[in-house]
Amino acid sequence: WLILNIIHADLHLGNILLRLPREFDSLTDDQLNSRYGAPELEPVRRLDGGALPPGVPSFGVKSAWFGKPSEEIRISEAEIFLADFGEAFLPSQESRHESHTPFTIQPPEARFEPDKPLSFPADIWTMACSIWAILGQRPLFEDILATPDNTTCEQVDALGNLPPEWWNKWEARRQWFNNDGSPLKQRLQRTWEDRFEDSIQESRRREGMPVLEAEESDAIFVMLRSMLSFRPETRLTADKVLESKWMKKWALPTYENMRACSGRGQPEEVNI
Repeated sequence: WLILNIIHADLHLGNILLRLPREFDSLTDDQLNSRYGAPELEPVRRLDGGALPPGVPSFGVKSAWFGKPSEEIRISEAEIFLADFGEAFLPSQESRHESHTPFTIQPPEARFEPDKPLSFPADIWTMACSIWAILGQRPLFEDILATPDNTTCEQVDALGNLPPEWWNKWEARRQWFNNDGSPLKQRLQRTWEDRFEDSIQESRRREGMPVLEAEESDAIFVMLRSMLSFRPETRLTADKVLESKWMKKWALPTYENMRACSGRGQPEEVNI
């Protein structure tokens, strides 16, 4: 999408989907029901027990589960596509100032510089948050009972102090930080390294997967931290992300392996 000069503006894991297997379209109704179960109907009822108005169906159909556990997905099946371009726009043709991305991964300029139009760095920020969530079992910035101020606190804990003009504008900072940016003594701060260990490495140990070695961890740090620069103008561009060490040495070779496996139709197991 960035190659086409489109800003997606709503990039998160809910909009990054796995494609259905190629043979799915060739299944008959009987084969589909045998593999995934018959449709489950749910009657539609009014809360007051009255008759349904004209045009309202008498039943709904529950969503079917066409997926499978992540550990059963072969590399040849791991083809993803980006969905939901409802917020997407061409910055060459229009300006957008408001971000509707979930605020826990929303780029900080959307909050602190609302008068400036969103641009490509906004997608770079949300892409970095999505990469983190894919690698680990927890989001980079906690989303349980989160508020905009909680999220800004999480960002400062993980990434360091805000730009001075944003810091001075953020009045709620006194709940968590001293004026110099250091955390209040009674508060436990979760650093970037803490989050990486808890969210990614410990999750891999728990699932019996090999942890990321120091070289790969360092390469991920460099890439993601550069994508998560508070100032949008200093974030990596999409081209620079593709040129990063982690992309070249780990991610892109795995992607090429996936394409080769998919073309041959041969399953192959790869730890990602």
